Amino acid sequence: MSMSWPTDSFTRAERRALAPPDRASGPVKPDWLTPGAWRNTTLGLGGLLALLVLWWLGTDVLASPDGFIRHFSPTTAIPKLIMLLSGPDLPVHIMVSLRRVLVGLGFALLVGVPLGLAIGSFQRLNSATSPAFQFLRMISPLSWMPIAVMVFGVGDDPIYFMLAFAAVWPIVLNTAEGVRRLQPAWLSLASSLAATRWETLCHVILPGVLGHVLTGLRLAIGIVWIVLVPCEMLGVSAGLGYFILDTRDRLAYSELMATVLMIGLLGFLLDAGARALYRLATRSHAA
Repeated sequence: MSMSWPTDSFTRAERRALAPPDRASGPVKPDWLTPGAWRNTTLGLGGLLALLVLWWLGTDVLASPDGFIRHFSPTTAIPKLIMLLSGPDLPVHIMVSLRRVLVGLGFALLVGVPLGLAIGSFQRLNSATSPAFQFLRMISPLSWMPIAVMVFGVGDDPIYFMLAFAAVWPIVLNTAEGVRRLQPAWLSLASSLAATRWETLCHVILPGVLGHVLTGLRLAIGIVWIVLVPCEMLGVSAGLGYFILDTRDRLAYSELMATVLMIGLLGFLLDAGARALYRLATRSHAA
């Protein structure tokens, strides 16, 4: 359905709400070319460098020459990480972990977005489910591990369940909040154009809550990535959590620290991707 926006029937405040934002004349520079973006990038790199220096000081300079902590030095972990990435083992574990994260997030989105839309749309449903959901989301996903293994067996299925359980709550809550924050003028306009519920959902509600859904997704990625590693330490034979246990059992401490670095790097990249997706979606919606 093609919607035209007859703003003459709205008040002046509603016309201001419906009007697109003013745009400066001339080409607009991408965000990463602005002076503020360069300054923030420089400060961020400086913070990472300071963290690396503190790590080096604590393990190489201040530690005793025969101290056990020297096994976790960046001077050994970083070269070992480069070597592991060029080998056959670590890339396989990385792909297995990323696959589990994507499947868990996919299940969480399939459940969380429709549930959040329903909760945000119907106050009685929100009142009925809010205490139960607040109770469930405060239970650590890792506490479900024994039950998940007994129900789903050993393998990927219990991991999918625990990751989806951990990720669904920020998606549900942020989606519901996005529905509640929709501008009434948009809903009134859709109703005045005789839009069906499906058309209102596709053309008004979903674009309006997309930013909130992506915010919930970013929060979910952070939670899932933290939960993933301990989940992979039980009953599986691949994944970054499994590889950490394997390096510990082999007393390969430099490989262990290199894997920890890899986990942090992948989590950083996943969060950066979620932030870029959010900026892209909000920019497209504003246009």
